[in-house]
Amino acid sequence: MFDLFRSFLPFENPIGFGASDFIELTLAALLVLLSLLCRPWIEPQARRLGKKTVWCMALFAALPVALRLALLPHHPVPSPDVYDEFSHLLTADTLLHFRLANPLHPLHQFFETFYVLQEPSYSSIYVIGQGAVLAFGRLIFGHPWAGVVLSVAAFCALCFWMLRGWTTPGWALVGGALAVIQFGPLNEWMNGYWGGAVSAAAGCLVFGALPRLRNGGGTREAALLGLGLAIQLLTRPYEFIFLFLGALLFFVPAFRILVRAAPVVLLATIPAVAITLLQNKRATGEWTTPPYLLSRYQYGVPTTFTVQPNPIPHRALTPQQETSYRSQVSYHGESTDTLRRFFERLEYRVRFYRFFFLPSLYLALLFFLPALRDYKFLWILLTLLLFAIGCNFYPFFFPHYIAAVTCLFVLMSVTGLQRLSQWRAGQEAARLIVILCIAHFVFWYGLHVFDDKEFSLALRRFETWDAINHRNPERRIAINQELAQIPGKLLVFVRYAAQHPFQDEWIYNAADIDGARIVWARDLGEPENTQLRGYYPDRTVMLLDPDFRPPRLGLYQPER
Repeated sequence: MFDLFRSFLPFENPIGFGASDFIELTLAALLVLLSLLCRPWIEPQARRLGKKTVWCMALFAALPVALRLALLPHHPVPSPDVYDEFSHLLTADTLLHFRLANPLHPLHQFFETFYVLQEPSYSSIYVIGQGAVLAFGRLIFGHPWAGVVLSVAAFCALCFWMLRGWTTPGWALVGGALAVIQFGPLNEWMNGYWGGAVSAAAGCLVFGALPRLRNGGGTREAALLGLGLAIQLLTRPYEFIFLFLGALLFFVPAFRILVRAAPVVLLATIPAVAITLLQNKRATGEWTTPPYLLSRYQYGVPTTFTVQPNPIPHRALTPQQETSYRSQVSYHGESTDTLRRFFERLEYRVRFYRFFFLPSLYLALLFFLPALRDYKFLWILLTLLLFAIGCNFYPFFFPHYIAAVTCLFVLMSVTGLQRLSQWRAGQEAARLIVILCIAHFVFWYGLHVFDDKEFSLALRRFETWDAINHRNPERRIAINQELAQIPGKLLVFVRYAAQHPFQDEWIYNAADIDGARIVWARDLGEPENTQLRGYYPDRTVMLLDPDFRPPRLGLYQPER
């Protein structure tokens, strides 16, 4: 037996366990012992708490916020790096100027960047949902990340509310805890600006309203259903189609309920439709042409993921995201064996659904399967398949694309645990699985609390789907700090090397380019640069060479 502990390296240990595995198991064992001692007090208190919906929602809203703020000494406010993030931040800035799109800049060719339209207007290509949340955070708290934190808090609270429509108060409490553990302070949705939690909260409103409507709910539940659909339309308009179809599918056995609720649902979604059409008009000049589609028409979609001298970048990705991108982008643009490739892509993407489940919950999923004999649980599986197949038509995939069904994944886990607890000895097994989930979170969260300690640094390479910001864009932060030391208004030309990786983009500007202290511009060479220098005569002109290691920043010297 002691041979198991001869090494804490996975490849040298007989069963492939590493240091992190042993620590997690030890922590789980301690938690099991603690639960045995405290169960007579904890479980009755938990049942009573679960019945107090408002208090539980407040608790689950506060927990992820408090836990993430406690990590700020070692993991500060995230810095944007992926240019989807910058595009959403541009939306936020645009909204704070009380506009849905910005005027065309006379020298817009210097400001070309991906996921931003330059003509007929200067605007993000995305709908306003995520940007509106970022704008709210910046308006109320002075920083857009506050909007991200609040959106995660709203999702965790609404996930509990949604589960209360499907299961008992006690199991809804377990599901709310799982939402905090899985999608709270360590999750990428809270540690970036790309989105996820807003769409997930929209899904909670929709999927929480459905069973309440079936069980006799009225105008309020119909309005919440419409509100959820409206938020999804303003956040993920393509996936809105599948959310809407999933809601329709729920009412197949009770079509009369849908007919009764339809007018209220429609009224609740009309404002979102109006905002979408108005944004289209402001950004593209056409009511029915979304800026996203116009961007695809103007710039196309890349068909390879290579390092190339492309003057317009595409995407800067985390390692996990790059793996997903590399595996999927090759399918785009190929016409042979389309059906076979479609299913290959679908099969490959299954592995990315582990984002929604902790390893311990896989066992619970097995006990969810017998519940499929009931239509409402079969409907869950059909809705998830609808999202999976629908999103498979798009060549790329990231978990936030299907964030709207996050609460359904939590519901599957909770239902599986509930069914498991009904078996002989299953109650203890269900408790153990929940304890293992808590142990998993406490272990990794504890490592981040002591992030500068030697043992924490040694175990960091064992992290998998946690996305706390270890990899803040150090080069970008260093350059921004250097620019902050230079007084006055600045014009920064960015000169890329011939073999510049097109994923590494630096051209991002505020909604009001001319009013910003720093204007980032593409180096187009002389005499083109002379036009922009003449347009900004009162600015100190700098030159950034980002492909040097470290990036080189200095005064701009015109070519002779």
